[in-house]
Order: sequence, then structure tokens, then C-alpha cells
Amino acid sequence: MSDANLLEAAVRTEFGKGAARRTRRAGNVPAVLYGHQADPQHLSLNAQAFAAILREHGTNAVLNLVIDGEKQLALTKSVVVHPIRRYIEHADLLIIKRGEKVTADVNVTLVGDAASGTLVTQDATTISIEAEALKLPEAIEISIEGVEAGTQITAGEVELPAGVTLAADPETLIVNIIAAPASAAEVEEAAAAAEAAEAESAE
Repeated sequence: MSDANLLEAAVRTEFGKGAARRTRRAGNVPAVLYGHQADPQHLSLNAQAFAAILREHGTNAVLNLVIDGEKQLALTKSVVVHPIRRYIEHADLLIIKRGEKVTADVNVTLVGDAASGTLVTQDATTISIEAEALKLPEAIEISIEGVEAGTQITAGEVELPAGVTLAADPETLIVNIIAAPASAAEVEEAAAAAEAAEAESAE
């Protein structure tokens, strides 16, 4: 991890919307680094390099920042993406130390197929966990293979990797599996079959 996700960061000296726009026009992302009782630092990160790290490691990427020649570990806490143009508008970064535990929201991915005739609704796409900053999982997988209708999976029932603990309310609903509602055609077919059966018994 010593040189993974290495990212040069320049200290920003001008602030405000105009300054942020100028930073983005120059191909950089305005960012704020805070934590450990340090004064927040306003930084500018190379947009392409930062986006590449996020693509590879997800939104909780750990960065090896180089600020004025000094290395600083940081966790990506939040990223604001422009809703239409999809460029990164701003990022919040948290100072971290090796071995330190942090709380983060990680994505939940469902694997497998529930039993036939079921409808799967995912109530939460992320789950809040606590783990060592350098060992945060990029996603938590939940297997729904063969799960029957009427099953609910809460945060407390999710199997977490070793060294990871739940920070969310254990009662938080993550996945709800219900019987799939019949389509109009199926309802018509069932009604027609019932009618035919009735006609047969009347004869």
C-alpha cells in the first residue's frame, strides 16, 4: 500500500464558486481534507487520476496524497458528481492513520437468484460498517440464491468479512423478497381455466 493510489495534491489559496470553477477548468477537482483536529486543507487533485482511483477502488478509496512533498493518507468520504455532465464537482477527504478504524457506507450487491415466482426489492443499496481504514471492503455481497418469498434480510443478518463490524441499526431492512404479483395475462389465464373447469363440472 506504500505507493498505491499516489496522488499529487496542490494547496488551493483561492476559494468560492469562481475559484472552484477555475480549478475544474484546469482539469482538477476541488477537495477539502479534514480530521484529527487539523485545520481543514483546501486542495486541488488531478481529475483524471482521482476518477481512475475511484473507478478501481470505489467511493471509499484510500489515497496516498502528496501535499507539498509530504505524504498523507486520506479516505475519500464523499464525492459530488454533476448530475448531468457527470464530472466530479467536489470531494471531501478524511485524514487517516494506519491501523485506525473508520466508519463508512459501502455498496451492497446481491448475488444469486431467489426462488422462482418471487420479486426481489433492495431497500438499501449501502450499509454502514466499521473497519480498519486500509481494509475497508469495496462492497458487501449478500447471497439470495434460492431464497423463498416472505424472506426479509436485515443489516444484522448480513455476513460481514473478518475485522468488519456493523455500524448501521441491525433492524435496517436491506432486502425484501415477496411473491411476484401475477401479470394480467396470468390472471386472465387462471380465470379462463377456472371457467372451463366450472363448465366441465356443470356438464
